[in-house]
Amino acid sequence: MIKTDAVIIGAGPIGLFAVHQLGIKGLKSEIIDNLDKAGGQCIELYPDKPIYDIPAVPECSGKSLTENLLKQIKPFGSKFHLKERVQEIKEESGIWTVKTNKNKIFQTPNIIIAGGVGSFEPRKLSLKELTKFEDKSVFYSVTDKDLFKNKKISIFGGGDSALDWALEFSKNSKVTLIHRRNEFRGAPHTLKELEKLKENSKITIKTPFQIKSINDGDKLKSIEIQNDDEKVEKIETDIILGFFGLIMQLGPIAEWGLNMDNKTIAVNTENFQTSKPGIFAIGDICSYPGKLRLILSGFHEAALASVECFKRARPNEKYRFQFTTSSKEIQDRLGIKK
Repeated sequence: MIKTDAVIIGAGPIGLFAVHQLGIKGLKSEIIDNLDKAGGQCIELYPDKPIYDIPAVPECSGKSLTENLLKQIKPFGSKFHLKERVQEIKEESGIWTVKTNKNKIFQTPNIIIAGGVGSFEPRKLSLKELTKFEDKSVFYSVTDKDLFKNKKISIFGGGDSALDWALEFSKNSKVTLIHRRNEFRGAPHTLKELEKLKENSKITIKTPFQIKSINDGDKLKSIEIQNDDEKVEKIETDIILGFFGLIMQLGPIAEWGLNMDNKTIAVNTENFQTSKPGIFAIGDICSYPGKLRLILSGFHEAALASVECFKRARPNEKYRFQFTTSSKEIQDRLGIKK
């Protein structure tokens, strides 16, 4: 059982800033996210694309924004529970019990839903026989490059992620890149490098092919791929990597009895609380008149939600607004020494 002042669902920029706003008020938080790393859409969909509408930051990437937010919340020591999903919630006497799909249980007076437009899940290869190999020899993201050294790797996909990892792993593994179309969608310099590696036999490219079957048994050894002309080829394979983008699902949140507005959660704009006391929604997942789906709007929503979280977590204390520029209490929490 983990007791905390707030459970934040979603480790994107808005969820990370919520950690900061809670932290400067002296509140502890735990962050749960279905993805394997913090950053949400910024990291999964556009890590290197420029963002131009963060106040006082003329230009930044999704990656640099995430890195700076993580640096900003480091003093608070909040724990991340990645590759987990909230499955159940239950309220009793103003305290919420939160249970994840990995059977972790949290108790908290505040739940902040900052899950973008829902939880991100990778699109997967449709061959059902692959399921038993997931996280063993079939992967849809890369968390530890060393796991893929000196292997026979079949990479499926035609976008930036598939191409970038094909280039990376071709340095020390035998790579076959497989795409269901003849054309790849990647940066020009990446496509040029890919063609060079193909000419030098450093990488094998198979188009237009899709997976047809895998070997029998408890260990992945080979796959069969098939093209539109029903030509079948067998490829020796230790590892399958699939990069087909992400699908977004509201998931169990849709069953929590919250007032909804076209797949988003209705909130009041005083504190961004939902129809259930103690549950807040901020960022793209919340809805109210005049809502703008901007990161800066989510930061504002996080700040206001954190005030009500303080009142619920510290009912016997009076909330005092303080400026970070002049509050020694806040600066101490941030580890600032003068």
